[in-house]
Amino acid sequence: MGIGADGWEGLAETSRRALLAADVVVGGGRQLALLPADCRAERVAWPSPLRPAVPKLVAEHAGRALCVLASGDPMFYGIGRTLAEELGPERLRVLPHPSSVSYACARLGWAAQDTEVVTAVGRPLGRVAAVLHEGRRLLVLSAGADTPGDLAALLRERGFGPSRLDVLARLGAEDEEHTTGTAADWSAAPGDPLNVVAVECRREPGALRLGLVPGLPDEAYEHDGQLTKRYIRAATLAALAPEPGELLWDVGGGSGSIAVEWLRAHPACRAVSVERDAVRAERIGRNAAALGVPGLRVVTGRAPAALTGLPTPDAVFIGGGLTGPGLLDACWAALRPGGRLVANTVTLESEALLAGWYRRHGGELVRLGVAHARSVGGFTGWRQAMPVTLWSVVKEPVGNDHPAGDGEPHGNDTAGDD
Repeated sequence: MGIGADGWEGLAETSRRALLAADVVVGGGRQLALLPADCRAERVAWPSPLRPAVPKLVAEHAGRALCVLASGDPMFYGIGRTLAEELGPERLRVLPHPSSVSYACARLGWAAQDTEVVTAVGRPLGRVAAVLHEGRRLLVLSAGADTPGDLAALLRERGFGPSRLDVLARLGAEDEEHTTGTAADWSAAPGDPLNVVAVECRREPGALRLGLVPGLPDEAYEHDGQLTKRYIRAATLAALAPEPGELLWDVGGGSGSIAVEWLRAHPACRAVSVERDAVRAERIGRNAAALGVPGLRVVTGRAPAALTGLPTPDAVFIGGGLTGPGLLDACWAALRPGGRLVANTVTLESEALLAGWYRRHGGELVRLGVAHARSVGGFTGWRQAMPVTLWSVVKEPVGNDHPAGDGEPHGNDTAGDD
């Protein structure tokens, strides 16, 4: 059952009747304190950690009418999802209350469907950086009283200091609070921990623009030269083709750019970056945090040994170490049927290895060349970067691989020697 800061007075009659009929009411201390004296059910505060306690708590009160309180809508970043997953949705009757997002949009006159929502409750606030775009409206669900100040600092660091902030506290109660300012000059003291922060994004002049599609500017990354460059990166991500919920192995992470942009493709995407150099591994973590995907898992170690025990990938990218003994074999064996493998190289030795795998398994083998305009005396000419060979392939079910040695191309719309 959802309940708001307005407590009993804000509940619908259906919810009130359910509470009065309950034998046990479970909730946070603040929520339980909102119930009136004539609600005579036994009151039980949630233990911590919460999720492991759910089956035991339900078992302890088997046969009794059990009511669980949640802030706002239980199915919107609430306990309702946990209960449905642990107990099964058929055992639940959900009585929602307006969420803090509904209240905030109502107060600000924002269309809820056009507003991005990011939660900082139990999750890194840095995830906000992935959705900062000029003119966009965000609602950040605060983890506590310090979230507005921390968010203002993050916006300043990311070049969004001019953004307007509205902190809405105790929404729905008679003593609602509304504090307004900009990230650049935010100085409000921490207030009520029950708050939502609304952000109207404004980018500072000259701040780096980070678009939605793969191929972020190279200067968005901290690196030591080990970086898949912008245009090659865009082509690589297109071949990897991320979908929501999929897991990527980024083997030979370098600066982590492939894994970072895989994660930026959708909030549900997951990635593991494997890097043998400890300094680079730390740098990958910093890049992920700066670009709004702090959930990137970084494994420090040499592949293929470092791949042992990792969850089965939906896609694998190999950006370095292709000629390492057993690396391609290990990645191919780990990849699920229907998964994608993409490997890039600039050396003849690795290119020869990829050509052999291409003959056995098909896919698409392409060479990518990028040239940049540079000054040549008083004129302008092209400076060619090293060409990159890219092999991409979908792992077919066992027995469907292309037979070795037939010489036919795969994944191309032309045949012959070109």
